[in-house]
This record gives sequence, C-alpha cells and structure tokens, in this order.
Amino acid sequence: MDTARIAGLLDPFLEESLSASQLNHISIYIDLLQRWNARINLTAIRDEEEIVTRHFGESLFLARHLFPSTSNPRHTERSVLDIGSGAGFPGVPIKIWAPHIHLTLIESNHKKTVFLREVARALILTDINVITGRAEDLAPHARKDFPPADVVTLRAVERFEKILPQAVTFMAPQARLALLIGAAQLPQLTTLTPLKWDPPIPIPKSNSRMLSIGVLL
Repeated sequence: MDTARIAGLLDPFLEESLSASQLNHISIYIDLLQRWNARINLTAIRDEEEIVTRHFGESLFLARHLFPSTSNPRHTERSVLDIGSGAGFPGVPIKIWAPHIHLTLIESNHKKTVFLREVARALILTDINVITGRAEDLAPHARKDFPPADVVTLRAVERFEKILPQAVTFMAPQARLALLIGAAQLPQLTTLTPLKWDPPIPIPKSNSRMLSIGVLL
C-alpha cells in the first residue's frame, strides 16, 4: 500500500508524522496480512484503508499515549506484554512506534503465532517474544515464568470479565494496563481490577471505542 496514503489515513490518530521507515514497515505489514488472510482468518477486515484506520490507527493511538515522543520521566517502561495478539494488534504497531521496548505477544492460535513470527522477521524487529498459549493458562505461573511487565495491553479479547483480572497478574508494581475497548465495558473496570484508572479517551473515527489506561498501585 502506498505510504503517502497510509500517512494520510493515520493523521487523525497521531500528533506527529511517522518516519519513512515506520510507514514502510506498515506497508510491508499490510501486504503480509493480506497474503496470509487469504489462507487463514487473521482479520475480518479485508479493505486496506479500513485495516489502516481500524487496526493501525487504534494501535498507534494507544502507542502515542503510552510512549509520547516528548521527554516524560513517567514513561520509561521498556517491557510490553500484549494479551490475545491475534494478527499483532496493538502489540506490533507499538513496537514500530517505540522500537526500544521488549515486546511479548501471547496468542493461543498456533497459525497466528507463526504469522506473528513472520511479521517480526520481515520487518527485522528484534527483542520480540511470541508465545503460543492462553493467558488464563499462563496467568497462574506468571510470576515464575515471566518477568513482570511494565505495560500490559488488551484489545477486543473474548471473556473480558475473566481475562481482565488475570492480566493484572502479569504486571509489575506501578505498571500500566492499556485497553482498547467499547464504551459499554468501561463500568466494569473498577469492579474487575484494583487499578487506578485515568479518564477514558475517545478513539478518533469511532463512535464508541475508547482507550482506557490504569495504573497498578
């Protein structure tokens, strides 16, 4: 996909322009996604422009709030764990936005984890760990098997009520949990987790999608 068109579609989600390298990464990623989508069901969205706005737009909107380009001592996290990564959103776009992070992707579908490893290889992204498994199976062993993450992300996961408390087990003290969810799910956040939640942020180009970030005190 043409990188200039990608940049234009992403403009409502970002406060600054992406670099030529970042835009090229996204273009390659879209081509891979479309090729693999012909063989396995990675995403129901097939239109390239909608892929840019729905998948990359939301993911980069989250990324810029987690890792703003301006200097901020609060935002020094290096480890990000993405639960239920699917086709790689929001985890891989966060890595494209913030290459310094160590990224762990947890996805239960083996074919999708093969795709995620291919994306990392094609984009020459390093410091990425792809794990095949269900978060609910991994959560009881999180403290033993995973270094606590500075940031945990979730987007459009099933069994929201079950997985949200389990996501907290992967978090380090003062870590942040970043969610891309529907507005109807917001009331559940305070009942399902012990986190301190920032005011939700409406996602551009959407009537009901929200970004919500909570801190583990």
